[in-house]
Amino acid sequence: MTLVVGTDEAGYGPNLGPLVVAATLWDVTGPVDAVEAIFAAASAAVHDPWRDSKQVYRAGSGWAALEHGALAALTIATGAAPADWRSLVAAVAGPDGAGEPPEHDALGTLVLPRAAAAHETATRAGAIGPVLAAHGVRLLAVRCRIVQPGEFNRLLESGLNKSDILSRTTLGLAADILPAAPRGPAVIWCDRHGGRRRYAALLAAQFEAAAVHVREETAAHSAYELPAAGCRVEFTVGGEGRMPVALASMTAKYLRELSMLAFNAHWTAQIPGLRGTAGYPVDAARWRREAEAALRPGGVPWEFVWRRT
Repeated sequence: MTLVVGTDEAGYGPNLGPLVVAATLWDVTGPVDAVEAIFAAASAAVHDPWRDSKQVYRAGSGWAALEHGALAALTIATGAAPADWRSLVAAVAGPDGAGEPPEHDALGTLVLPRAAAAHETATRAGAIGPVLAAHGVRLLAVRCRIVQPGEFNRLLESGLNKSDILSRTTLGLAADILPAAPRGPAVIWCDRHGGRRRYAALLAAQFEAAAVHVREETAAHSAYELPAAGCRVEFTVGGEGRMPVALASMTAKYLRELSMLAFNAHWTAQIPGLRGTAGYPVDAARWRREAEAALRPGGVPWEFVWRRT
């Protein structure tokens, strides 16, 4: 048996809304060197329900597919799909995992699913699970870490840079999702973190590893062995081509997009005529100009709304 963790993020680039990092945990019947081929066969057999979120969801198109993928996975892993934002966060991040952004109340009103029919999601989950099992693959857990702007800015002030925040959050989540006493070897697959190529020091600190063996550090792929932890860790450009990473990508994007729905609902209610935003730099600057005059008298500090870079 090999445990496989896939990780990815959504919201690394924007100035508004949270950074969301997701990790998925899988049990695979096979040795470490065979898991990639096993996942490829399993993915083809279930017709690729989990793909890179950027392929599934673009500029608001593909919402139902994104939601189907994320909720079907949670149904497989937990036995039920969450019915609202609070139960979603409780399932993937714990009861306090969403933080307290200004749009907290608007998040609490989100009812799920929003576009995907609940019975179709349940049917899809019921069909996918047995096919995965027939290929020796079992989805065990889905976890997320939601880093709100206030926390992101505090981490910057502590001396971390943007890339450090992503890498430390990702590796912390990967370490947390693994069992305390795994019964076999583990592989952690990550999408490449921005332009970072070297991760050995981060891995040594996160996993308290006395030895980190560098297998490869190239422009496309960085790979490491942690002998004491029985773990291999890989960072790959285009890592979303692997099903565990693709599901992490879709889950992170789903939570990020739900967060932005609540963000826009909250601020457009506060400031009549304000146009919504996806939070990416150019439009975020426009949003800030339109919102600043009304936001300042409301007593909400910018550090809780605007993520610095």
